[in-house]
Amino acid sequence: MRLALRETMIGFRRAPMLSVLSITTIAFSLFAFGLFSLVAVNIRKTLGEVESRVEIRAFLADGTPVEVVSAAMGDIGAFPEVSRVEYVSPDSALARARAELGEFKDVFESAFLPASIDIRMREGHRDPETLKTIAGRIKSFEFVDDVRYGEDWVDKLYRIRNVATAAGLVLGLAFAAVAVIIIGATIRMAVMARAREISIMRLVGATDAFIRRPFLIDGFLKGILGGLLALGLTWFASQVISHNFIQTAFFSRGLASLGLLGGAMIGVVGSSLSVGRHLRKV
Repeated sequence: MRLALRETMIGFRRAPMLSVLSITTIAFSLFAFGLFSLVAVNIRKTLGEVESRVEIRAFLADGTPVEVVSAAMGDIGAFPEVSRVEYVSPDSALARARAELGEFKDVFESAFLPASIDIRMREGHRDPETLKTIAGRIKSFEFVDDVRYGEDWVDKLYRIRNVATAAGLVLGLAFAAVAVIIIGATIRMAVMARAREISIMRLVGATDAFIRRPFLIDGFLKGILGGLLALGLTWFASQVISHNFIQTAFFSRGLASLGLLGGAMIGVVGSSLSVGRHLRKV
């Protein structure tokens, strides 16, 4: 391993411009992938924020005793899918309607809206099927007149989420494949620059694994450096967008680390493919 590292450093010193070109190419390839990932992260964040507002609202019959409502709220709050249950009195409902629909506040009159129970769902239990099931269970209470949760709206939200997830996966794999091809091409230039050295090593009995190891380390290091540069460029682009257009969220520390690891793995794969192709010809 020490010899492989020494050979890698020698390769960097022998062709610094080629090494810089390789790292820059890797960086811009991963930068394009990073921009797409940034868009995907913000779309998912936005959908998550919208999804967090999903709630079930059960409208109560007039004259329902407070004790009955309180007992029902305890039962509903015990559902494993439910995170919070809140009672909304007619006066509170009226005040909220006037605040949310200010242009129509004169239309609303006292006792215009019935009392209700608002149910917030736990994360991971806001899909249409779960909401429909919980709404059905709540509607079975005798004092509940109606239950609403925006069924059509929730269905459309989840269709958008599923389409965005599928499109993100397909496009992400496509970007990764393009990055591997570009990185493999740049590293192949380094392999060709050392073609004579590789041939001599084969003549003196060096194994394919021995010859391949320095190039794999080279690809790993270039992938890490290119990933760091791409991450910096993506952060700069995120800041520009946030200051001039809309506020965007950047990658979490875990995602950023995963991106660097992905860059390293792409560098290793590209190196392996390039060296393997050349060794088959020698």
